[in-house]
Amino acid sequence: MVQEKWVALSNTTIGVLMATINASILIIALPPIFRGIDLNPFQSGAFAYLLWILMGYMIVTAVLLVTIGRLSDIFGRVRLFNLGFAIFTLGSVLLYFTPGKGDTGALELIIFRIVQAVGGSFLMANSYAIITDNFPKEERGTALGINAIAGTAGMSIGIVAGGILSAINWRYVFLVSVPVGLLGTVWSYLKLKETSPKLKQKLDIPGNLLFGAGLIILLIGITYGLVPYKSSATGWADPWVITAIIIGIILLIAFPFVERKVKQPMFRLELFKIRAFSAGSFSGMISGMGMMGLMFMIIILFQGIWLPDHGYSYASAPFWAGIFMLPMTVAMGIFGPLSGKLSDKHGSKGIATLGLLISAFALILLSLLPYNFIYIEMGILLFIFGAGMGMFTAPNTSAVMSSVPPESRGSASGMLTTLRNVGTTASMGIFFTILILSLSSKLPGALSSAVTNAGAPQLASVFSKLPPTDAIFGALLGINPIKAILSILPSGVKNSISPTALSTITQRTWFPTIFAPTFMSSLHVVFYVAFAITLVGALLSFIRDPLTKKSGSSKRISNEEQAVKLKR
Repeated sequence: MVQEKWVALSNTTIGVLMATINASILIIALPPIFRGIDLNPFQSGAFAYLLWILMGYMIVTAVLLVTIGRLSDIFGRVRLFNLGFAIFTLGSVLLYFTPGKGDTGALELIIFRIVQAVGGSFLMANSYAIITDNFPKEERGTALGINAIAGTAGMSIGIVAGGILSAINWRYVFLVSVPVGLLGTVWSYLKLKETSPKLKQKLDIPGNLLFGAGLIILLIGITYGLVPYKSSATGWADPWVITAIIIGIILLIAFPFVERKVKQPMFRLELFKIRAFSAGSFSGMISGMGMMGLMFMIIILFQGIWLPDHGYSYASAPFWAGIFMLPMTVAMGIFGPLSGKLSDKHGSKGIATLGLLISAFALILLSLLPYNFIYIEMGILLFIFGAGMGMFTAPNTSAVMSSVPPESRGSASGMLTTLRNVGTTASMGIFFTILILSLSSKLPGALSSAVTNAGAPQLASVFSKLPPTDAIFGALLGINPIKAILSILPSGVKNSISPTALSTITQRTWFPTIFAPTFMSSLHVVFYVAFAITLVGALLSFIRDPLTKKSGSSKRISNEEQAVKLKR
């Protein structure tokens, strides 16, 4: 039994680490990937490709996790976990051999990423449940802590790995998963033994269709809400976006009413009556919002502003951005397992809540940094934020998974991870919208004045029309958008620019210097929102333990007692 539990932990940890690394590895690697497939990032429609390459993986996993969790309860968690390794490896091989160029290459990347996401969904939906099946309660927090931190740290490791591998060859970003996937596939099929109680039940077709369709339509609406629409900087006024969001919300609202009438529902809604489950799941979703939102915003800050302004070339910015994000990864690796071990002895509530409060503290301090900050200050704050997230994730996961009956662990694991993925996807929509709207009111005037002061007033009207999405896109990809604008200007306009003015506005530091103040003031608003969101997560974490009055005294109801009542 001792050997089996460590086989289960090591195998599931490798699977989750691989899946989450690939969820974030493209954030850094996009510049060489776009160059590799010969796609002009500033052509019409390219921003949509960017969003889908980044968010398609998260959307697919968010949609599939609950269904796969339920299927795992029925057919066996280990069986579907093993299948996930094989599918994920296939997707990685397809991505490595992406043959197309331009728009075709971008579409192929999106499709192959979806294949990869399907495999990742099988891995993420079952890892927590398999560990919970194999470890006794007194060791469960430590084991789940290691696995949960592998999932959280994988997001940060993916950024570093993407920066290093893409500097060599963009295809290596996908190739790195192949040997790990092959090893995991063979090892899991040979060594991992089934321990879950297979339920003799049917798949809930109506519930799956309703939940999947509602979530897909809603997340697609959120995604295209970030794409410019007509003269607007965002697409939130697009009738198709509004319709998609409304339909998605209606379908998701209808979902629980349908599930109450289904004999064997895809998810037991009564599990939300267990406060540890409901509070832990929703606080996990909120922590995902803060985590992903911070990572994306800091990456843009590094690649588009701070690094070019400190002498780094645009080509090397993605690599160094990954390196400078390491303090967050290191902190998670230290405090994740440590907090999991402490939660086994002292409970999860205090440690998890303190973790989110620490992360919130780091966010409010980040809002005080200027755009030309000293890196040591940023590094310390990233470490503090990562430490807080590490302290929260492991105890929270242990509390959630320990609160449900054994036969519902697959569904619970799927729902927990689904809510977290929905949180990360929603954070993209929320934080990017804040950023775009704020920039749309400040950037045009700043660029117009700057280009006039540089000696090229004839470009003022052109540069003032630079969409905020293009500015953000250029920052995220480490590309100077000024050169892209100049390349499409009529020759007569180009020839009218003096050599001195042309030399000034094409310098590496010119655009970052103009972009930095407006971007940083907008980013401060993002940090304020992330701070508020994280505090809400801390509040949910704090109220996870129920109390009931009995004979004039307070008696704590254990999560196990609630699970037994539901089972009956």
